[in-house]
Amino acid sequence: MSEIYNIYCDESCHLENDRQKAMVLGAVWCPLDKSREIAVRLREIKQKHGCSSLFEVKWTKVSPAKTRFYLDLVDYFFDDDDLHFRALIVPDKSLIRHDAFLGQDHDDWYYKMYFDMLKVIFKPEARYRIYLDIKDTRGAQKVAQLHEVLCNDRYDFSRQVIERLQLVHSHELEQLQLADLLIGAVGYLNRNLHGNEGKIALIERMKHRSGYDLTRTTLLREEKMNIFRWHATEVQG
Repeated sequence: MSEIYNIYCDESCHLENDRQKAMVLGAVWCPLDKSREIAVRLREIKQKHGCSSLFEVKWTKVSPAKTRFYLDLVDYFFDDDDLHFRALIVPDKSLIRHDAFLGQDHDDWYYKMYFDMLKVIFKPEARYRIYLDIKDTRGAQKVAQLHEVLCNDRYDFSRQVIERLQLVHSHELEQLQLADLLIGAVGYLNRNLHGNEGKIALIERMKHRSGYDLTRTTLLREEKMNIFRWHATEVQG
């Protein structure tokens, strides 16, 4: 019987005109049969640091006062062999030229990037349940389009591989909150932001534990902290 994986997806600064230079799409994934155990452990870390088990972890909440708490979450990610992370970095959205591709708009490009982010995770012999954070009122349309892209026959994915693509609220899923935290760190670093000592400490811990600088593409088969830095010239040159 095929192994089933849960994939928890989030994004940072993905809108075309949000005045943010860099965009990050990312995902945390783990085996389905380990997902409950992982969620329980993440809630235990919250309680250890005096937070409610219902507290929602978010990158925007990271502060110097809570540094130890967030470092424990990052360390747990690296210590648990069942947890994996993948991020796609678009360093400069202003360089994208949609008019170079017939009929392409920002949405079309966005779904292509989402596929590029996810395709490395997929194994043809496994099955996947994908959960996306609800961001806006276009969620249902986003799910339908993304599912179509992921299951496109050109990539030999049948709808038996992508079992489920579902919108969820991030406060309901611990792993989605972890994805938000890791994506936020990668985005903060790649936007060259400074000023929050707690956030800098998390980024440095991720660099140390992964052995990567979090700004460059890692080996394709890297399964713990997999990074892909996309450049417009790679497809438009």
